[in-house]
Amino acid sequence: MKKKAQHLPQDDQQQKEKGRMPGGKGPNGPIGGGQKKPSGFGFVNMLALALLVMFLITSAYSLIAERTIPTTKIPLSELAADVNSGKVASITVKGDDLIAEYKAFSSVGTSTSTAATSTEALMKSTKKESDASLTDTLAHYGVTPQVLAAVKIDVQGPSGFWYWLGELSPFLAPLIFLGLIVWFLTRQVRGAGVQALSFGQSKARVTMPDDTKQKVTFKDVAGAKEAKQELMEIVDFLKNPKKFLEIGAVIPKGILLMGAPGTGKTLLARAVAGEAGVAFFSISGSEFVEMFVGVGASRVRDLFAMAKKASPSIIFVDEIDAVGRSRGAGTGGGNDEREQTLNQILVEMDGFEPNEKVVVMAATNRPDVLDPALLRPGRFDRRVTIDLPDRHDREEILKIHSNKKPFAEDVSLPVIAERTPGFSGADLYSLMNEGAILAARENRTKVAQFDLIRSIEKVMLGPERRSHILSKKEKEITAYHEAGHAIVSSVLPFADPVHKISIISRGRAAGYTLHLPFEDRKLQSKREFLDDIAVSLGGYVVEKMMFNDVTTGPSNDLQVSTALARDMVTKYGMSDKLGALAFEGNGGRAMFGKGLDDSHFSERVGAEIDGEVSRIMTEAYARAEEAVVKYRPALDAVAKRLIDVENIERDEYEKIIVAHGISLKIKDSEHQK
Repeated sequence: MKKKAQHLPQDDQQQKEKGRMPGGKGPNGPIGGGQKKPSGFGFVNMLALALLVMFLITSAYSLIAERTIPTTKIPLSELAADVNSGKVASITVKGDDLIAEYKAFSSVGTSTSTAATSTEALMKSTKKESDASLTDTLAHYGVTPQVLAAVKIDVQGPSGFWYWLGELSPFLAPLIFLGLIVWFLTRQVRGAGVQALSFGQSKARVTMPDDTKQKVTFKDVAGAKEAKQELMEIVDFLKNPKKFLEIGAVIPKGILLMGAPGTGKTLLARAVAGEAGVAFFSISGSEFVEMFVGVGASRVRDLFAMAKKASPSIIFVDEIDAVGRSRGAGTGGGNDEREQTLNQILVEMDGFEPNEKVVVMAATNRPDVLDPALLRPGRFDRRVTIDLPDRHDREEILKIHSNKKPFAEDVSLPVIAERTPGFSGADLYSLMNEGAILAARENRTKVAQFDLIRSIEKVMLGPERRSHILSKKEKEITAYHEAGHAIVSSVLPFADPVHKISIISRGRAAGYTLHLPFEDRKLQSKREFLDDIAVSLGGYVVEKMMFNDVTTGPSNDLQVSTALARDMVTKYGMSDKLGALAFEGNGGRAMFGKGLDDSHFSERVGAEIDGEVSRIMTEAYARAEEAVVKYRPALDAVAKRLIDVENIERDEYEKIIVAHGISLKIKDSEHQK
């Protein structure tokens, strides 16, 4: 299949942008917007932790300090008898507990020797009656006050961990139980509650001027010279607004960055903030809109309030077409929440004063769908277009992305820049990264030119699928198919020269022919379009001529060529029969008709458009057939060589076709002038 160098859309946010969440301090105080933990929860947790630590320390001290003397339990009657016998030296009263210390000469029933008397035998314990004193309790067992007077009695107040735990447990248990329930519930609903309260807060990521890790300047942005020149005025205003205000000049409040995906719109916005040394608030247009009505407008108000507090500052809204689409156009959905958000943005931009030093920047790759109110003077009245980089710019971008990458001696960045027309800055970053990955995968310490060449094809077409093995017949068909593209491209005067042919599967393609122009083009002519269509049909023509059959291989070629022929008729006015009329806009929508009405033009005009598309395709088919029939030997030679080696580079291909009578294309030839 024919594959041309093309631009692959990539998101500008992939430029390693990681802003900080709001919540730091700005020049005029805290910058809100982050989800902060309520201070009440922190105080309660700290207080509970302190009480718990104190309780544990007290309990441990009580357990250590409490005397744990081993005693022998006896009945109260036995203690009374021992008191009457004069065996008891003292009695210690601890609440209802009685601890009796016996005299040393007394025995426990086996010996009267002091040495033979153990500590356990000298200390015995029992319990008295709860509602009576010690004297009354022993009196019931016949102990007279005179006998009891000879015994030393020590009354101690109740103490110790278990005593106080038993006393306080009726009160502490319910409180602890309720505290655990409250703690569990607050832990469950805390996140949801904070999130509910923060719905109306802005989710912008903030990069402060003193953040050196994320700071980007114009030195980090290659190419886009005109865009940087336009944006330098914004930098000058943010640094020195007095110069503009004294002369009566008002800096544009809004700057709209327009360009294809991956051209560096977000990077340029960050570079403006880095050059000016101001706070950078970054948010995507889709982050304004939530499921709740009014949330988007509230977030817009909060974002602008944050930016004013941190002024001078820059607000950057990426993909603003998510909320800035034309209202009432019947496209993009009639979401009232989106329209309310857009209205709030318009109001906030109208409320700016020249001395607030807050600049709004936005990026989009669909400026045609934006609401006219956004683009009027006083809002986004400065529009900066960022084009795809040319050859020189691509070389400069490659130099920036080659930092910290060890290169082999054969690496030539100008050659890589020449072979990547149509690549955006994001594509070039991916190319350099893929080259480094390929080198690391093969356990090499330096990136070679071969790695970068392979990475070009990987970015354009996808990775190689060598496991996708073709049968002998399929391999022959694919080789002739790609050779047909190449031969037609080399014969027709306005087609791009061939750089490589391959029958190794990449992505969804079984093979590909790489066509690259000599130099970057901003415009394409009708003759170039006609030759491109003929080149696209080259594989189809060869399959039908060589095998008297057609496979599913040319399906993508037919789709591309037919779409290009229709665009020539309906968009570019390149039909001699229909003349200078455009029946479709840039987005493929009809110019005639409103809303979702399918009657864009009359049936007669529709039939004429179909007839013109069919005529262009038929004529292109005939030109491709004429080329492959005339140079059949060159076709066979290229196809057989492809079957043998699977890949043919430009130098080898040119040698083959020159040997079979096809002249090489040269730069700045007469037909290109």
